[in-house]
Amino acid sequence: MVAAAQQAAPTISSLELFNITKRFPGVVANNRVSFEVRAGEVHALLGENGAGKSTLMKIIYGLYQPDDGQILLNGQPVTISSPQDAIARGIGMIHQHFMLVPSLTVAENVALGLKSSRGMRLDLDVVAAKVERLAASYGLRVDPRAEVSRLSVGEQQRVEIIKALYRGADLLVLDEPTAVLTPQEADDLFRMLRQMREEGRALIFISHKLREVLALCDRVTVLRDGRQVGTFPTAGMSRGELARLMVGREIAAPHAEDRAPVPVGPPLLQVRGLSSSAGAGGPALREVSFELSPGEILGLAGVSGNGQRELADVIAGLRPSSAGEISLGGAPLVGGPGERMAAGLSYIPEERMRDGAIMDFSVEENLILRDHTRPPYARGPFLDTARVSTVCRELITRFAVKTPGPQTPIKSLSGGNIQKVIMARELAREPRVLIAAQPTRGVDIGATAYIHRLLLDMRARGGAVLLISEDLDEILALADRIAVIHDGEIAAIMPRAEADPERIGLLMAGASTESLSH
Repeated sequence: MVAAAQQAAPTISSLELFNITKRFPGVVANNRVSFEVRAGEVHALLGENGAGKSTLMKIIYGLYQPDDGQILLNGQPVTISSPQDAIARGIGMIHQHFMLVPSLTVAENVALGLKSSRGMRLDLDVVAAKVERLAASYGLRVDPRAEVSRLSVGEQQRVEIIKALYRGADLLVLDEPTAVLTPQEADDLFRMLRQMREEGRALIFISHKLREVLALCDRVTVLRDGRQVGTFPTAGMSRGELARLMVGREIAAPHAEDRAPVPVGPPLLQVRGLSSSAGAGGPALREVSFELSPGEILGLAGVSGNGQRELADVIAGLRPSSAGEISLGGAPLVGGPGERMAAGLSYIPEERMRDGAIMDFSVEENLILRDHTRPPYARGPFLDTARVSTVCRELITRFAVKTPGPQTPIKSLSGGNIQKVIMARELAREPRVLIAAQPTRGVDIGATAYIHRLLLDMRARGGAVLLISEDLDEILALADRIAVIHDGEIAAIMPRAEADPERIGLLMAGASTESLSH
C-alpha cells in the first residue's frame, strides 16, 4: 500500500503558458491566456467566479488538456497529461477542500499511493521520519502518527503541504489557502510560503482576499471573462486597483464607522442557555447565550466545525435543542422551520447548493419555494402564474441576478448568482431576523460587495442579522458586535470598536479570556 520518499523532481525554474484556450459546450473558459510563474516568486491569480482561474490551474495540474496553446516547463514544451504526470514533473496542488483520508494517520496519508521501498512490507517508519524532517525544516508542528480526523483545519493544511513536498514539489498551486484559517494560522502559512520562495520554489496563490495578495505576492495576473487582463507587479498597487481590474468597475467597501449606531431598545432575538447534543461531524452546543437588537449585525467568528452550523440549524428549527430557549420579539420561537419563518425569521444556509436551492428547479421556482402557497404568489388554493412571473422578474432585476431568464435552471448560474437568488428569496419576505451563514463563501469580489450591501440595507431598515462567517475580515467590516465560538461555546462577545484581530484569532483557536487578560 505505502511508501518511502521518492526522488526529488528536477528543479523548476519557470512554468510558462502561451495563448491557452479551453472550450466547453457553450463557453470559452480560457481565451488565449498567457501566464508565467518563476522560481523564487509567489504569483497571484485573481478573477471573479467564472473568470477562468480554476480551468487554468486544472490545465497546469493535468486535469484538463488545452484545446490550443502551449505549456513550457523550464523552457521546454511539455504535455501534462494527468495529476500523476504533474506530480512527477514537480508540480503540486493544495486544494481548498483537503484531499486527506480522516481515518488514516498523517504518515499514512502522505504515503498513500506511493510504492514501498520494502516491497510488500510497509515502511511507515521511513515516511514518518521524513515527515518529521520536513516539518522541522519549516518550523511546523506535525505529528506523523496522529490521526487526521483529530487535527485542526490548520494542521490538516500543513499535512497537505508536507504531502506535496514529500513528493518533490518545486511548484505549488494554493487554492484559497487561508479560507478556513485563524489569523495566527494564516501568519504561520505565510511564513512557510516565504521560506519556500527563498528556497527557490515557485508558488501560485489563488485568493479573493486582496490584502493577502498584496502582502505576500510578487506579481499578479488578473483574468476577466476567460481573458487575461494583464500581469502586474504588486509593489505599489492597492486593493481598489486590483478590484477594479477584476470586475472592470469601482468596488466600494463597507465601512462600519460610517454607519448609524445600533438603536437602544429591547432585543429582537434572544438565545438563552442553548445546548444541543453532538451531531455527526460537529461538536455539541454548550449553553450558548446572546442577544440581537433591531438594526444590528452580530458577527459570529470561529474556525470551521466549532458549532456554527449546529447553532444556525437549531435557531432555524432544523435541529432539536437539548436545553435552553429562543425568543423572537419577546415571544418563544418554537416549532419547525415553517412556524419560525412565519414569526419573521429567514435563513441563508451555509451549503447553498444542498440546503439553499433545488438545483434542478428554475430560478423562478427557487424564488417562490418558501412562499408559493401565500400571496402574492397564490390566489386562494391556486398559483397565480402571471403574478409569479411579474414578481420574480422584479426580484431578478432588484437583486442583480445574472440569468438568461426566470425559467433558466438555477444549476446553470454561477455560485454568486445562486447566492443572490437565495438572498432575494429570503430578503423579499422582509424578515425581522436573518441568519446569514457563510453568505459570501466562494463568491467573487463583485457579488461579495453586493451581498454586503444587502446585509447593511437590512440593518438600516431595523432588521437584525446574525452573520456567521469564517472570514474575519468580513466580520470586522460588517459587524456591530463580534461573538467568538469555540468547541460549541461562546468564548467572548465584544463591540466591534474593541475587537482586536489577534485576540479574536487566539479565542478562535481555544485560548481562554482569562489567559488573554494576563
